[in-house]
Amino acid sequence: MFKPNYPFYDAENFSMLSTPERVGADSAYTGRGVGIAFIDSGFYPHPDLGDRVVCHADATSNRIIEGRRFHEPEGYAWHGQMTSVIAAGDGRTSGGKFRGIASNAHLVLIKISTRKFRIKEPDILRGMEWLIANHQRFNVRILNISVGGDEVSTDPTHPLYKAVRTLNEQGVVVMVAAGNSGMQMLVPPASAPGAITVGGYNDQNSLDPALYVPYPNNYGYTYDGQPKPEIVAPCVWIPSPIMPETSEAREAYWLAQLLHTSDPTEINRLIWEGQRDLGILPEAARNPDQSVYQFVQERIHKHKIIDAHHQHVDGTSVSTPIVASVVAQLFEIEPRLTPAEVRTILTASAQPFSDRDPLTQGAGRLDARKAVAMLTQAKHAAN
Repeated sequence: MFKPNYPFYDAENFSMLSTPERVGADSAYTGRGVGIAFIDSGFYPHPDLGDRVVCHADATSNRIIEGRRFHEPEGYAWHGQMTSVIAAGDGRTSGGKFRGIASNAHLVLIKISTRKFRIKEPDILRGMEWLIANHQRFNVRILNISVGGDEVSTDPTHPLYKAVRTLNEQGVVVMVAAGNSGMQMLVPPASAPGAITVGGYNDQNSLDPALYVPYPNNYGYTYDGQPKPEIVAPCVWIPSPIMPETSEAREAYWLAQLLHTSDPTEINRLIWEGQRDLGILPEAARNPDQSVYQFVQERIHKHKIIDAHHQHVDGTSVSTPIVASVVAQLFEIEPRLTPAEVRTILTASAQPFSDRDPLTQGAGRLDARKAVAMLTQAKHAAN
């Protein structure tokens, strides 16, 4: 009766592709032993992260507080929960279906926003400087930045450009989201020459490349003339966790059950029992009519429901951790890789779109399996 608002191609069985399926990831490598740091608005210790968060650094002020306890399901924590779980969740809340590619990586989470959800360049810089000083403690080889700076800069001495250079020199690969306006405009740190800047494409929840269409990611040039982004990855219809212990999670509990049943008696029972969480008045829930069913359908679409624990999300904020998780596979295979070598592997293995402007897609779409195969073949040849 009810339908999801994501594309599906089997009328009898709608389902959502996982991230590893979308990019053809080799399941033999899971980022074991590799540290991924995330700079984001905030974080939540989602069950899919298990006990692999080795440090949470609250860098919302110059007095940075380290620890492993961060338990409030605040609104500002949703974005960082999304990026970290997409990259490195173990899929336990989905029976393993929505596992991240780097499901055995350990994580360092660096919170930089205030409760007013504001992030400025000095906040990003503060988080990067903390990582510059502490990455060796936690064997961090990858930094994911799915937030952006303030203004375009062609100044090579810009503090964020310098921070990217320093991290590269220390052996840390810096992955940055390109942005979602479709404009020829990049802001730091996405415009840093040393960053690997990630755009996106819409795979239409399909494995058929003939159905893939562009996504309006930002693009442009660095101050020294390098084109950006370097690569694009899936960034629409991406499974992501719903924040636990929230009103949205309580509503999703009922909406997911309604989405996955067609029995009219069961539908009416669920509406009656879930009326409070669904925001339906008792008199309407007692004998649901078409207007109530339409309301339920609208809520399923509004929350982008996949199941009781997951919704779909979009943007280069999510394509970036997908690429970062593949980089974790590369470091698992060969820990001695340099950031320049990682860039070469990703771009050499990418699949270009023949009908898309090269400036907007870089080398093309991420091919996770080919990237891993290139490295393993090179390593075997060297031995």
